[in-house]
Amino acid sequence: MFTEGVISGVIVRELLRYSDKRGWLMEVFRTDELHGDYLPAMGYISMTNPGLVRGPHEHVDQADTFCFLGPSVFTVFLWDNRPESATYRSKQVISAGEQAPKSIIIPAGVVHAYKNVGGVTGMVVNFPNRLYKGGGKRQPVDEIRHEDDPETIFRID
Repeated sequence: MFTEGVISGVIVRELLRYSDKRGWLMEVFRTDELHGDYLPAMGYISMTNPGLVRGPHEHVDQADTFCFLGPSVFTVFLWDNRPESATYRSKQVISAGEQAPKSIIIPAGVVHAYKNVGGVTGMVVNFPNRLYKGGGKRQPVDEIRHEDDPETIFRID
C-alpha cells in the first residue's frame, strides 16, 4: 500500500551539539533557515516513556517542526497522505535522538508517529506553525487521530 522513500516537503536537519564542561547547547531552529510557512507560532516539550508511541495523526493546516534531542532514541514514521503530492502513499522512516539529534519539519497532510525505542524517557520539542486550538484556545483542534482507528492503514509495525 505504501512505497518506501523520501517524502516531498519533509525537511530533515542534523542538529549539532556544542559541548563543554558545563553541558551542551543545540540550536533547534533559526528563522533564517525556515521557510515562512513553517515559522513557529508556539512551542512545547513532551516526554515519551520507553517503548511507547505517539500518533499516528495528521494535520489539515498545521506543520510541525519536531526536534528529537535525546536522551533516548526514536523511530519516526511518516506517511504522505496528500493526493496532490508527487510522493503520495510514500512511507519514510527516520531514526533520531541521542546519537543522531534531528529536526524534522512535517508538512500538513503528512501522517506522523514516533516511538521511543531507547531505554530511557526521551524528550521531544515541537514548534508548530499554528496555535493549538487557535487564538485563546477557542477553535477546533487541527488533528486527525488515526491512532483511534483500529482499522487504520497507518501502522508502525
